Amino acid sequence: MTKKLISVLLLLCLVAGALFAGGGSDVYPSKDIEFTVGAGAGGGSDAICRKVCQLAEPILGGTFYVTNRPGASDCVGPNVLMSAKPDGYSIGNLTYGAVVTGEYQQIMKGYSTDKLDLLCMVTREADSFVIRSDAPFKTWDEFIQAAKDNPGQIRVGDQGIGSRVYLLVRKIEQYYGVEFNKISYTSSAPQREAILNGEVDAVVSSLGDFAPILQSGDAIGIIEFSEVRNATYPDVPTCREIGLPEDFISGSFIIIAGPKGLSDDVKTKLVDAFKQAATSEEFAEWAKTTGITPSWLEGEELLEYCNELKVKDFEALDVLKAEGLM
Repeated sequence: MTKKLISVLLLLCLVAGALFAGGGSDVYPSKDIEFTVGAGAGGGSDAICRKVCQLAEPILGGTFYVTNRPGASDCVGPNVLMSAKPDGYSIGNLTYGAVVTGEYQQIMKGYSTDKLDLLCMVTREADSFVIRSDAPFKTWDEFIQAAKDNPGQIRVGDQGIGSRVYLLVRKIEQYYGVEFNKISYTSSAPQREAILNGEVDAVVSSLGDFAPILQSGDAIGIIEFSEVRNATYPDVPTCREIGLPEDFISGSFIIIAGPKGLSDDVKTKLVDAFKQAATSEEFAEWAKTTGITPSWLEGEELLEYCNELKVKDFEALDVLKAEGLM
């Protein structure tokens, strides 16, 4: 072997060593990142995740490709993440169902958000009551009075026994001493049809979920369970304005998470990129068109929020179970 060939081989070894040590492929991100949305393509969660990923890409210096894994109360996607390699190339989202419903009901064996690193919350979607525009009541107070005057007769469309909105409806019944005729639907789409064709007197979910019938004028919102008015629907009063206690604030959210064990470097880069994206003016303006509210949480604040939510709603679900309703 000639001296020249030996020199070339040594040089190649040095370059390869430098790349392996972190000068090349170890710089995160060095390849595309899979973002698993725990909902179907085209829905609200999908749209939010795709938008925030799009805004985060140039900040992070990488590319996301989105895969959709709907089902099981939004738990299929997170369940996939729980067994993924914690290298930062597999992340995704959690909703209320993935944090509370799936864990309480153990929809999938061994399902636990403790198997994930929760990175940040980017949006919240407050629950609301929506009624037909031609309903005999037009305000929250009138709606509650109608329920008092007609026990068990006011029909309210929820999303199934044990769902977030079902728990909210139960809480309202207990607070005001009223009883609704609760009718369950699988999602907001059949709820919209139910309010339009007169099957129910009110439906419960986020204002964004009912955007088509609100924008058409076929329905109106009479309350939103939030602290501040919705930028897209500013005429809808909040539960705080009406005088309900703080613990009536209710809704879903988008939390971004990855498999447990992400390195501090990867977590820092992802959180910084999503923070700049989710708190940007562009994201805020886009959010106004959808009825969602940008809402940033990270670190201990995010963990505390999720833990408190679990404690509160697990207790409410225990009551349903004790009553034989679950």
